[in-house]
Amino acid sequence: MSIEIANESGVDVDTDAILDVARHALDEMGVNPLAELSILLVDIEYMSELNHRWMGGDGPTDVLAFPMDEGSVDHGPGESSGSEPALLGDIVLCPEVAAKQAVTAGHAAADEMHLLTVHGALHLLGYDHAEPEEEREMFGLQARLLSGWQAHRRSAKEPS
Repeated sequence: MSIEIANESGVDVDTDAILDVARHALDEMGVNPLAELSILLVDIEYMSELNHRWMGGDGPTDVLAFPMDEGSVDHGPGESSGSEPALLGDIVLCPEVAAKQAVTAGHAAADEMHLLTVHGALHLLGYDHAEPEEEREMFGLQARLLSGWQAHRRSAKEPS
């Protein structure tokens, strides 16, 4: 899976962990291994501009997802993947907003960034949370993917 990440936020972020959690989520969701994803970390000013331009919102938001090629996403073995790589799209994260949300949620800013990365990946795969039933499904899946990744990281760090 090809995942490009660019940190233009001016904030020091563990981009390796963000890449790892994104790869884990997409692998667990059965996304075509040839898929391509872009992750961009931006500052508050640029996130505010994107939120206004694309979502009609005021001020910055934590994560935006811009799907590119929804028809080519391989959601599992029931679908043929073809030989063309799927262009999943872009996830845009704002570490400064994530840090503020982390304080409110009572966890580390890095944990919030990981959660938002999974959240953005699910949006690229067509999940949404506009309706209560959709929200339950998406947030339940998000929690499962995140806890699976965290457990995998813990076991990888334990001495053998």
